[in-house]
Amino acid sequence: QVQLVESGGGLVQAGGSLRLSCAASGSIFRINAMGWYRQAPGEQRELVATITNEGNTNYSDSVKGRFTISRDNAKNTVYLQMNSLKPGDTAVYYCNALVAPTLFRVSTYYWGQGTQVTVSS
Repeated sequence: QVQLVESGGGLVQAGGSLRLSCAASGSIFRINAMGWYRQAPGEQRELVATITNEGNTNYSDSVKGRFTISRDNAKNTVYLQMNSLKPGDTAVYYCNALVAPTLFRVSTYYWGQGTQVTVSS
C-alpha cells in the first residue's frame, strides 16, 4: 500500500505565502507523476498543478504565476509553494501521485487525506 501525507496548510492573510509538502511512503517502485488538487465547500475537486518524473509541470490558469510545484525524487516528496494567496484559494488541498508499486503492477493513483488552507481577507 502507498500512503501520502500532506503538511504545511494553515491560516494566512491575503497576499501571504504557504508551502505545502507531500511525502509518499510504502510500496513504491516508481512515482510517475505527482500533483496537487483542491476542493472548496460545495465545489468539485479541481487541478492545481502537476509535475512529472522528468520535471515537466502543468498549472491551472487560476494559479499560474503564483504557485510553483516542485519535487524531490530521492525523498518521494512533492512541494507546492503558494505565493500571493487570495481568499479564493481557500480549500482543502489534496496530494495525488501516480505510483507503480512494483515493476509488475500497473500504476495507480493515490490520494492524501488533504490539508486545509484558509486565506483571510
